[in-house]
Amino acid sequence: MFILFVTSCYSKVNFMMKRFLAALVLLAMVTVAKAQDAKPVWAVISVPQLKCWECKDRLEKYLEREKGGTNEGGITQYKINQAAGQIRIQYIPTRISLDYIRTAINNAGFDADTTKATPDAYKLLPPKCKRVEDGGGPKPGNPCKAGPMDRK
Repeated sequence: MFILFVTSCYSKVNFMMKRFLAALVLLAMVTVAKAQDAKPVWAVISVPQLKCWECKDRLEKYLEREKGGTNEGGITQYKINQAAGQIRIQYIPTRISLDYIRTAINNAGFDADTTKATPDAYKLLPPKCKRVEDGGGPKPGNPCKAGPMDRK
């Protein structure tokens, strides 16, 4: 009876040890996978139509969707410079490419570097956000860099 009890206890300890080791191996694999993730890099993308607060808001909403709630989309952060018409964007190259980011900006209706906005998305932009050659941008006596009075 005693031998049966000892064997049973040894079996339970052995099973628990195997589970512990399996969990430890899994944790090590996850840590290694995270360590292999590339470091975020910065890039500057020219967006010439980005002169107005309305255009900035529109693009920010689109980028937030692309970014994802926990940065799983690969975009970690961005800074929009309206005066220069540029976006400084930080992204993780193993998760997203710069070409994909440009395409996403194009899909929002904006030109990005040398790539043009998709025609359907461009048509949906408000007149202020259109290209200068199409009559867009700030008008004399109606600057559009400042937002409405109720904005922060």
